[in-house]
Amino acid sequence: MKNRYVLLAELPLIAIAAFGAFAARFDWEFYQRRPEFVVYVLAALAIKPVVFWLFGMYRRYWQYTSIHDLGVVFIAVSASSVCMAVFVAVVHGMLIAEFSRVVLFNDWLMTLATAGGLRVAIRVATESLTSNRGPRTGESKRVLIVGAGAAGTMVAREMRRNPQLGMEAVGFLDDDPRKVGKHIAGILVLGATGSLGEIVHTRRIDNVVIAMPSAQGGIIRGVVDACTRAGVKSQAIPGVYELLDGIATVSRLRNIDIADLLRRSPIGANANTAAFVKDRVVMITGGGGSIGFELARQVANAAPAHLVLLGHGENSIFEAAARLNRSFPTVKLSTVIADIRDDRRLATVFDRIRPAIVFHAAAHKHVPLMEENPEEAVTNNIVGTRNVVNQALRVNTERFVLISTDKAVSPTSIMGATKRVAEMIVRDAARGTGRAFVSVRFGNVLGSRGSVVNTFKEQIEQGGPVTVTHPDMTRFFMTIPEAVHLVLQASGEGKGGDLFVLDMGEPVKIVQLAQDLIKLSGFTEQEVPIVYTGTRVGEKLEEALFDEGMQTQPTSHPEVLRVVGADLSTPDLSVLVRLLEEAALRGDSRAIEMTLAKTVPGFASHSRLLSTLVTDRTH
Repeated sequence: MKNRYVLLAELPLIAIAAFGAFAARFDWEFYQRRPEFVVYVLAALAIKPVVFWLFGMYRRYWQYTSIHDLGVVFIAVSASSVCMAVFVAVVHGMLIAEFSRVVLFNDWLMTLATAGGLRVAIRVATESLTSNRGPRTGESKRVLIVGAGAAGTMVAREMRRNPQLGMEAVGFLDDDPRKVGKHIAGILVLGATGSLGEIVHTRRIDNVVIAMPSAQGGIIRGVVDACTRAGVKSQAIPGVYELLDGIATVSRLRNIDIADLLRRSPIGANANTAAFVKDRVVMITGGGGSIGFELARQVANAAPAHLVLLGHGENSIFEAAARLNRSFPTVKLSTVIADIRDDRRLATVFDRIRPAIVFHAAAHKHVPLMEENPEEAVTNNIVGTRNVVNQALRVNTERFVLISTDKAVSPTSIMGATKRVAEMIVRDAARGTGRAFVSVRFGNVLGSRGSVVNTFKEQIEQGGPVTVTHPDMTRFFMTIPEAVHLVLQASGEGKGGDLFVLDMGEPVKIVQLAQDLIKLSGFTEQEVPIVYTGTRVGEKLEEALFDEGMQTQPTSHPEVLRVVGADLSTPDLSVLVRLLEEAALRGDSRAIEMTLAKTVPGFASHSRLLSTLVTDRTH
């Protein structure tokens, strides 16, 4: 219903509420001896619609009235009653000889009932009409919804409103005993999740929807396994960090992903995490990458004054900008195609944009590739970081956040060593200026470009085998939205030179990851075998988030830790960076490795070059 029709329907209700208020105070024939009634009604018809409009009562889509909307109705009606009380006080003695204050209370109560009732009636009528309208796509699938919370209720209501989806919500499952046996959104909670197999059979369920965006991976895994045993297809609502707007709809249903099985219970997931970027100019380097784009998505949700994506790859930046413009059309967004190794280009960009906050996510990250191309690792991860930091300092950027990696801890690879030097550069800039320049380390993220998950999926699609380097190899894993949420949490409270690590949970065996992906793809290990290929150069069997002997301190967020005792500086850092840059420009990989081995803690013991020299001397 258009809001102008809501206004037309509201006017007689305002008069009826005023009539009822007087009748409740006096009697049904009060109008014969209460001349103030006419003045009051005319004032109410003039004042209340204006107040309602000011509170947005005629700018809402009442077909989907929610509790929040009714809260707005309560506030608007209360405000209009205050205005009416002020009017009565002003004209008392002039237009109105006497007035009962009880009438004001009665009028507030009845206006609240009529205004709220009108909007609820609109929603009820809309749902009644839409549930009997629209083409049905054959026989509807019988759907069991696991999770009778807000997300499950949204999904159930959408199925009812849109029969053309071909989905009928048969019931809920929920482990809260207070809900079992109750009707929620008109649908019965049939039992706990442990009864899934039995209910699937007795209720002839065709599809199971897991609507628990805040549930941890272990719970999701249990439901998925139960669906597999029951022989029924399962789908899921994305995790809470992906649902920035908190809206769960059928269109967001997707097949179960490995990220669902490794999901952790969200702690502190709220809209205030990125509040420090509100109304600020924010630049994200590497904005077309997996982490960079998710940073942009969560920053855009916090309403920055200007969001700038800087990247070297035009296609990835174009795609990221298109997606952001669709999701956040009101956010000012700019794109910059630039190479962070080009300092002159960066200077021009920083002079024009002058960002208050910089997230530096641009980096080369693939360990085997950087072992073969150490010059690129140095020029991008080290020289590029130096350039971005220097330009940020020059234009007085207030906050700088380096996205680092657990591979910078006692690095065994060129990539890890160069990221460790990048951390040194950020720490050195913070110590020299006192600004909030910080580094945040975390482990592997699920679904990023070139990640092991994507590699496994491609191998499974090709019929296998799935290649795992070592049966005991473990890694820390986190979904991209989870990791970025915590990065923003750390960034907001970071002081100059801080090094943060994210609590990545328990390490996951890579072979377990492969087994889960094979199962989720509908195969067995007999159909898609796993083959061990041996560790590659620069790889560790296990990763750590901070060096041995260092300690961590808690922060305001239980999953963000501050590393103490970490000395990431060197008195000759500028000389070190210059030597590495010169060696990279010469293509001298031997000099690069020797220089890193002399400077980066822990790298010397893993250096292939030094090991070779020691072996030669012993022979």
